[in-house]
Amino acid sequence: MKIYVDADACPKPTKDILFRLAERTQINVIFVANQRLIMPRIPSVKAIQVSAGFDIADNYIVQQVTAGDLVITADIPLAAEIIDLDASALNPRGEFYSRANVRARLNIRDFMETMRASGIHSGGAPPMSQRDRMVFANALDRYVTRNS
Repeated sequence: MKIYVDADACPKPTKDILFRLAERTQINVIFVANQRLIMPRIPSVKAIQVSAGFDIADNYIVQQVTAGDLVITADIPLAAEIIDLDASALNPRGEFYSRANVRARLNIRDFMETMRASGIHSGGAPPMSQRDRMVFANALDRYVTRNS
């Protein structure tokens, strides 16, 4: 099992949890971004910098992922592709995407995008709370325990 991280918009607390996991378990955690990332010196942590451009990091992750891998992303279209590849996707707030919920989330995302395009602003997601961090860490630990 490998863990791929859509790192361009991954919150720092989520990255910190993943660094601790990699250090503790030696599971390979690969951060993919179109900008330079500063990573701690942990043998099982790797940073991949892809070229700038729309969905370049997402496409790289999709090309690399195999069944049984985990992808950390808040990008719902990427999560849908990952699910179709029989891999798992977890958002930085600790919610797993599944075949049952990812299509509904895509519909909501598309609706919100249409609203924003028409001038209605809904704001972004709130900053990660301590509870969000705990929920993510617990979901990640459960996944690793079940799948390693």
